[in-house]
Amino acid sequence: QGQLVESGGGLVQPGGSLRLSCAASRTIFSQATMAWYRQAPAKQRELVAAISSGGSTNYADSVKGRFTISRDNAKRTVFLQMNSLKPEDTAVYYCKLTYYLNNYWGQGTQVTVSS
Repeated sequence: QGQLVESGGGLVQPGGSLRLSCAASRTIFSQATMAWYRQAPAKQRELVAAISSGGSTNYADSVKGRFTISRDNAKRTVFLQMNSLKPEDTAVYYCKLTYYLNNYWGQGTQVTVSS
């Protein structure tokens, strides 16, 4: 019901930018909370940013001021604009849709920040 497909990852130099997208296939998107998580090698998955159905946002302290989450309900897509990227931002980034007590995850997209 909440199939998610991420895109936009890749290799970028420190200080560069990337924009991740996550497209949802179902109409529950507009009522759902959307979030981006990331998981670096040998580390736990962590919340990066979230946006509620009403547009309220919250961010991990490590990305505040650099990353921006947004959503387009008409396109059923959530975005993560990532600026001033650092090597420590390297991870697989996952999109999550939360609708009531149900969570749905995307397959992830690799982001590598390296010179």
